[in-house]
Amino acid sequence: MKKSATPGLLLALSLMAACQSTPSAPAKASLSEAERQVGGPCECCEAIFDGMPKALSWHTQITTPGEPGEELEVTGTIFQSDGKTPAEGVILYVYHTDYQGLYSDGPSTSECAKRHGHLRGWMKTGPDGSYHFQTIRPASYPDTDFAQHIHPQIKEPGVGVYWIDEYVFDDDPMLTPAEIAKHQNRGGSGILTLSKKSDGTWIGQRDIILGKNVPGY
Repeated sequence: MKKSATPGLLLALSLMAACQSTPSAPAKASLSEAERQVGGPCECCEAIFDGMPKALSWHTQITTPGEPGEELEVTGTIFQSDGKTPAEGVILYVYHTDYQGLYSDGPSTSECAKRHGHLRGWMKTGPDGSYHFQTIRPASYPDTDFAQHIHPQIKEPGVGVYWIDEYVFDDDPMLTPAEIAKHQNRGGSGILTLSKKSDGTWIGQRDIILGKNVPGY
């Protein structure tokens, strides 16, 4: 049976719902009118630009030394819509909860960036389409049965920002068949099969196909 959320979790829960379904105004100033808008409503998608480093690499280290939690590494390749050709120049933005399941200590800039918390990172693919990020395994929202997850957003040349299915983990007891059935397979499956390195770090792989199951793409 689903547990009810505590008052302190209302922001986190509203954020998850908003990122996938709540209508919102277009991102201000960050998105060119010439860009093709796809994917439907995406509240706070403009947060991808807030705090984005000027120079981006295919790899990013999201956590800093001393961040509590189980270490996690995710790798993959971003492909063009044919699912075969590596996609160059694509920005992948990810954010997630801390080891307590909270979007904690967000930057003191825009409200949207604050809502995404401090565990957020950016990558930009090179000619081979590869990406890699190091972080911690996020916790589920406290006192709920929401699965552990990492939110991803995509910004590719000439196309506005859009979200794809969350990264989730197949060993998470909260990832029930009913929960899996809700996934839209946007960008391809976000379900990771994790294993552990000798040092205890979780590792997983997810390839992404641009525009797959994204409305209006």
